[in-house]
Amino acid sequence: MLPVEEPTVQFVSALLAADRRRRRTRPKRRALGCYRQAVLVLRWFLDGTRLAQLAVDHRIGRSTAYRYLHEGIDVLAAAAPALRGALLAARAAGYAHVTVDGTLIRTDGCRTKNPDTGHDLWFSGKHKAHGGNVQIVSDPDGHPVVVSEVEPGSVHDLAAARATGFLGALHAAAALLGLPALAALAALADKGYHGAGIGVLTPTKGRGLHSNNLIRNRLIGCLRAPGERGIALLKTRWKALGRIRLCPQRIGAIAKAALVLTNAERPIR
Repeated sequence: MLPVEEPTVQFVSALLAADRRRRRTRPKRRALGCYRQAVLVLRWFLDGTRLAQLAVDHRIGRSTAYRYLHEGIDVLAAAAPALRGALLAARAAGYAHVTVDGTLIRTDGCRTKNPDTGHDLWFSGKHKAHGGNVQIVSDPDGHPVVVSEVEPGSVHDLAAARATGFLGALHAAAALLGLPALAALAALADKGYHGAGIGVLTPTKGRGLHSNNLIRNRLIGCLRAPGERGIALLKTRWKALGRIRLCPQRIGAIAKAALVLTNAERPIR
């Protein structure tokens, strides 16, 4: 029995059906209907079921199972919210801040040398594992609202936020919406984002800090704590994010698809 509510399966099935209509796919030309394809996609996200097993269970070829999975990932990722829309919703909801954080989504070993330095691009020295760096914005209640594209695991959080255009988009969207630093909305981050720029508040670094700085650091930490739940929600609900066995360049789309599924379940769970 699939451990998801029926509305979630229907939601994914409707997205797949709309995509087939857009592609002008002729009726009865697919091995699986939209509903069964949605079940295949959800099974993979829920527990990372191997594609060979999914192919056997659905009585289709392994290459067809891969194609159906990637179609589902692309359709879901296309429905992910943009940063500007998320900030608009945050302001409309009256939020005083959002939380920005990065996470490593692990993948199988995929050694790719940096042509300039020779080190392994996808290996994270911090986590001692291969994976991709993804930036996540969460609301004050700890629900993820936006996911960035992926950067190799060796890239630092701040560098990843800049390389994906996520940090620039955050500044641009805040300015466009009339949300300057310390005004209606602020982005809270950890010390790894020190120097991110106006509108991104991070704890003060150093030892022997003044009592005012210590209190400020505690306040930022307390406000950020619920936001850390956003990453946990994605990774614990959708076990496939524990280790990606597809191309690491697909991690960004997979994380966005997981975000859409999480939002689809939010009114239910």
